[in-house]
Amino acid sequence: MADRSTPRYTVPSLTTQQGATVAAILQERLNSLTDLHLTLKHVHWNVVGPHFIAVHEMLDPQVDAVRAMTDAVAERIATLGTSPVGTPGALVAARTWDDYGLRRASAIEHLGALDEVYEGVITAHRKAAKDTEPLDDVTNDLLIGHLHELELFHWFVRAHLESAGGELSTAGETTEKGAARKAAAATGSAASGSSRTRTTTTAAKKK
Repeated sequence: MADRSTPRYTVPSLTTQQGATVAAILQERLNSLTDLHLTLKHVHWNVVGPHFIAVHEMLDPQVDAVRAMTDAVAERIATLGTSPVGTPGALVAARTWDDYGLRRASAIEHLGALDEVYEGVITAHRKAAKDTEPLDDVTNDLLIGHLHELELFHWFVRAHLESAGGELSTAGETTEKGAARKAAAATGSAASGSSRTRTTTTAAKKK
């Protein structure tokens, strides 16, 4: 089977090496966005508490938008002459972050954790946009367009965590579970029966 990571052709004005470099950057974004839309759907199913319906209904449009981003990224990889990889095993093998750490939990806990999720994804997406800027205007424009939506969705999440004075209840936290605890403590709405999968207190942020 041919190694499709090194294209035999790419888009006009790029060398095949440049095409391969851009495609590799995009593959990382494909992994991240695939993980993100699954995480958002997981939260959609597992959120409970007084703000259930608001958060439950807020997340489905985000899921749909992120799924569309994954499709656009995968098709750009193919356009560059490389084969996009979208299998679960390849994603798990390549990712540098842990699974999302909450199961059934209060809305505010999930929102606190999603603040960290979005921060990691957006930070990595901005780096990818910067890295592709000198190589490929089209890919750079694609990623910048995604950032507009991702940062808007992040604001939707953070608006639930923000005080009237503009302070975030998750400020200073670097893990999903830590942010969930701080968000719940700020509102006193932690669900005593919340079920979580991880026992560790630190985890690599999603990228």
